[in-house]
Amino acid sequence: MGYEDNPKSIKYYVKRYLLKNSAKFSKKIVIDFPTGSGITSQILKSVGAHPMPFDLFPEFFEVEGVVCQKADIHEGIPTDNHTADYLICQEGIEHFSDQIQAFREFNRVLKPGGELIITTPNYGNLRSRLSYFLGESERYNTLMPPNELDSIWFSGDDDSSDFYLGHIFLIGIQKLRVIARLSGFEIIDIQFTRARPTSTLLLPFFYPLIYLSNLINYRKNLRKKNGINREIKEKVYGEIFRLGINIKLLVDSHLFVCFRKVSALDQVKSELKKHIQPNELII
Repeated sequence: MGYEDNPKSIKYYVKRYLLKNSAKFSKKIVIDFPTGSGITSQILKSVGAHPMPFDLFPEFFEVEGVVCQKADIHEGIPTDNHTADYLICQEGIEHFSDQIQAFREFNRVLKPGGELIITTPNYGNLRSRLSYFLGESERYNTLMPPNELDSIWFSGDDDSSDFYLGHIFLIGIQKLRVIARLSGFEIIDIQFTRARPTSTLLLPFFYPLIYLSNLINYRKNLRKKNGINREIKEKVYGEIFRLGINIKLLVDSHLFVCFRKVSALDQVKSELKKHIQPNELII
């Protein structure tokens, strides 16, 4: 059984999503970055899409009839502006040191209205929060905190100077949301994957406190920043509040978030500034 057929793997849920929405992806250009061995590109090909796979280590790509190009996110994805209808970044964002730059690059290569799919380990579920509290680790008592022995991955080429950073830059839904917004994207859908048993057990004990804390913070911040239109505050803070109390996000093993490109890069700053008075820009 391959990873894409194992319910404990995120590839299983990506495959299920792509097959369920096969008509949506058919005949569309889909960037798959990072692609790894090419499992997702193979599925995209099977549903009639035109996959464009990229990876820092293209030598590991195994899909016959599809060419994988080398790409380093720090140098950009080697394709033209507005190339793709969709971009899938599966288990990649937690490896990127400059996540805003990565999102801006995703914006560049996507067509207007194009969609971005991000999957990443859910650093905001209750199990991960407890693990961070106890040992600043992704998984307490299983993995050491990020370090130079476990968090640097090399290819099999001894002459290559490239290395891939491990789970050093894990990210929760709130930071993922704001980085996306600062890069011209908005959330359009969140797919549920698999509940973590530990998170599920912790939920009844911590959820009342989480709900109350988020509610107080939401209401308190609505009363601040009088220079911002209240409807805008209710929209932004309301979205943040709903994400903060979302039970599925508190127990889900992975984040599986779909975004839509709503602004070109050169429009983002002006769109954000028009809702904020100059004195409100200073935090």
